[in-house]
Amino acid sequence: MPDHAAADGLRFAVLGPVLAWCDGVELDLGTPLQRSILAMLLLREGHAVTPDEMIDGVWGEDAPPRALGALRTYVSRLRTVLEPDRSPRTPPRLLTSVGRGYALRLDPARFDLAVFERECAAAESDRRTGRAGEAARRLRGALRLWSGEPLAGAVGPYAEHQRDRLAERRMSAVETLMELDLELGRHAEIVSELVALAAEHPLRERLRAQLMLAYYRCGRQAEALSVFTDTRQALVEELGIEPGAELADLHRRILAADPSLAPAPPPVRLSHPDVHDDAATAEPGPAIEMPRPAQLPAAVSDFTGRTGLVRRLLALLRGEGAGEGVPVAAMSGIGGVGKTTLAVHVAHLAEDLFPDGQLYADLRGYGAEPTAPETALVAFLRALGIPMDVIPDGLAERSALFRSLLADRRMLVLLDNARDAEQVEHLLPGSAGCAAIITSRGKLADLPAARLVDLDVMEPEEALSLLAAVAGPERVAAERAAAMDVVAACGFLPLAVRIVAARLASRPSWTVASLVPRLADERRRLDEMKIGNLAVSATFALGYGQLDARQARAFRLLSLPAGSGISVFAAAAVLDLTPAEAEDVIESLVDASLMEAPAPGRYRFHDLLKLFARRQAEDGEEPVARALALRRLLGFYLASAGAAHRLAYEGSAIADTLTDLGVRGHSFSSADAAVAWLSAEAEDMFGAVAQVAVAQDASGEDLLAAADLLLAMEPLLESGTNQRDFEQRTSALLTATRRAGERRGEMRCGYVLGRVLFGANRLAEAEAHFLTARTLGEETGDHIVLGETCNALAVVAGRRRRHTEALEWFDRATAVHRETGNPAGEALASCYSARDHLGLGRPDDAIAAAERGLAVFSEIGSGAGMARARYHLGNVLSHVGRLNEAVVHHAECLAFFRASNQRVWEQRVCYRLAATFIAAGRFAEAARHAEQALTVSREITHPYGEAQSLAALGKALGGLGETGRGRDALVKSLDIFTRLGSPEADDIRALLREQVET
Repeated sequence: MPDHAAADGLRFAVLGPVLAWCDGVELDLGTPLQRSILAMLLLREGHAVTPDEMIDGVWGEDAPPRALGALRTYVSRLRTVLEPDRSPRTPPRLLTSVGRGYALRLDPARFDLAVFERECAAAESDRRTGRAGEAARRLRGALRLWSGEPLAGAVGPYAEHQRDRLAERRMSAVETLMELDLELGRHAEIVSELVALAAEHPLRERLRAQLMLAYYRCGRQAEALSVFTDTRQALVEELGIEPGAELADLHRRILAADPSLAPAPPPVRLSHPDVHDDAATAEPGPAIEMPRPAQLPAAVSDFTGRTGLVRRLLALLRGEGAGEGVPVAAMSGIGGVGKTTLAVHVAHLAEDLFPDGQLYADLRGYGAEPTAPETALVAFLRALGIPMDVIPDGLAERSALFRSLLADRRMLVLLDNARDAEQVEHLLPGSAGCAAIITSRGKLADLPAARLVDLDVMEPEEALSLLAAVAGPERVAAERAAAMDVVAACGFLPLAVRIVAARLASRPSWTVASLVPRLADERRRLDEMKIGNLAVSATFALGYGQLDARQARAFRLLSLPAGSGISVFAAAAVLDLTPAEAEDVIESLVDASLMEAPAPGRYRFHDLLKLFARRQAEDGEEPVARALALRRLLGFYLASAGAAHRLAYEGSAIADTLTDLGVRGHSFSSADAAVAWLSAEAEDMFGAVAQVAVAQDASGEDLLAAADLLLAMEPLLESGTNQRDFEQRTSALLTATRRAGERRGEMRCGYVLGRVLFGANRLAEAEAHFLTARTLGEETGDHIVLGETCNALAVVAGRRRRHTEALEWFDRATAVHRETGNPAGEALASCYSARDHLGLGRPDDAIAAAERGLAVFSEIGSGAGMARARYHLGNVLSHVGRLNEAVVHHAECLAFFRASNQRVWEQRVCYRLAATFIAAGRFAEAARHAEQALTVSREITHPYGEAQSLAALGKALGGLGETGRGRDALVKSLDIFTRLGSPEADDIRALLREQVET
């Protein structure tokens, strides 16, 4: 295993278990899910990963209802692990927020995969320049970075897929190394290694060929021929195919004792000694023992989790990083998050650091009568032996006496449940030998020199451990899945978990699973979280009771939207305030730990606080006020998304047909900014649509507005990252519009759903929805979307190779667009029809159609339209052999699609460039673009695009002479096309047969 521990700074590994080290010490990366998130961020190499991508990649189809909350918890914990000394007010330097997503900023030299790829590239360069020995040395060094199965410890679809990819990448490097060793005459040295590799990978023809050659060069011809026989039998039995041309040709050459198979002389080996440094350790100073008061409350016996935070708090109390001042830890967080429990636990652990004792005061900051600092000082002074009759009267005098008494002592002061900085500033010691821990629901940002610690909810595994500690480990272990559902319903809030666990412990006849339906009902969930004098609602009520009228109204209304968070501009619409006014009131709720600010300009509730706030809204706001708040939000999203659609699809008339709810939205400076906003707000907009879909009293206008919002979000379909949300929300709203008889809304939902299904290559379903939408469009006179629907029907028909029918649909689309005065729609239909003209053997008509569309888009200045037109024109020019022109058009549109994050189109163009370069015989460039297309299609989970890309890659590798790898890619492409039921499967099957025959 590579010695990562010997290096300074942060280092990461995925070529084996997912691990990280800081200055040689392995970091605790937490649960498999948390490791999976870190692995995903590492593998994206500094590029942003959206929450949807993370949830799909880590949980897949089994994502729990509160996956987003768990994801944010994991990210928060990773940030803490990677930057333990970062202040909560300081933005993360490594794991940063980018829009709605996250990115890991990392020096490639500190990541084993990046080092591996760098060394492989250097080896390839050495090989090209004739330095085979140096290339082999580099590859062996690179392969020593591997320590087992890649991504071990990570789970989920993304990890499984990447594990296969990385394993394939390693095997490719191994095969190249074996090839180099054979070139260098090392056949005798690598025979045993090749035997093991071939046994482990019996269908890899390249490895089998290398083993045959090594055997032959060692004079073991019979064994070499036996390898071919075994390989052929395996291929026929497993895949129903014959060995490829490379393996068959080697077999024939061995039979003929071809002299060109003779070995080359071995090279000289060089060795490089390792250098090791010794580390020095420092002796700790002696502790001083003195008499002391001991006022700490008893620590809980079942304290669970918070390992990293406990370690950092103890380091702070020891004075590490505090300079010459008094170490002060000011912990804040929502009620029930475990501030007091953690503070008492850490204080007990730190007893040896403070031999002169510990002082404790409950300041009751959120009760009806907070403890006055003068009163708390009296209690402290009495505990330090000062008689009551000599304690001074004034606050300043009492505080001065308190500090004087502590000046020569080492004591810890724990100030629990503080209201604000003013309440505690006179209760703090003044000498560096002492320290203080403060807990408060509010963030004491105005307390000088305090280290602010914003306490978050538990990690899922920690919450599970707490449930087991209270309810019984055997019961939880026997129903682990149900137990995870229970702690997730508790929002991983320690108080909620403890209460539910105590109820379970007091009812032996209950199963853990029996709690799940009780907690699933959001309207009753808080009622289930109480036992004896403990209740989550009562804890929240203390904080809510401290709000003024303006804050309380914002707290209530902001709980109404269904999204997991909200931007300050959307919040302004809900509250009917200016953005500046909204930000001011929300920031005051953040300071009170009643809301969170996960990123600048974005806010959210803890799940249970949101339920509590909604209950207050139901009690404290009239139904009309609640409905108007949500309607203002829907109007804001619709107006903003409409403005984004207008910029993203320049020339499109759809934005002009959207419902106007009388609310102003965002304006954008560019199409890129518009699409970025859509991506950042997508989850919240889907939430708004979902609320309308399930509302029993939704008006026809609201249903149409929600359908229009989905239509305005159409540019997101080009990124390929929101497919599941689009399908779920559009399907639900489609049902609601049908139930209400809102025909125009139904038509628009059907069109959007058809587009979503087309993107997933579910062509029959997409066509059915488009046909229904077309009928409704004609009934309602919704001609703008009707034209788009006819165009979509043509594209589906073309994909299914019904080219004549496709052109008929394009003619209908053109007629509708011409009738409504929509030149952009006509141009789009003209461009798309080029493929079908080609399919019918009419290349001149195809070129004319694409050029006609490009001319119109150029005239109206539509960047998006010109990019699509160039894509289709490039396809046609490539088909007719005008390859250089095709590359120019594809390169221009690729730059546009990448800049605007239209990843579906990026994959398409990369695939087409690969096809063009194959036709030009430029196979290295073809392989590079095919690999880019393959990467994009896998990242956006686009199986059809993946199959296309694999097919192009297989052809390009074949052209480079890498027939084994090329054949593997074609077989994988065939498998995907077959599963999708795509006609391209027949093309690939014929190509594979042709390769065997030749």
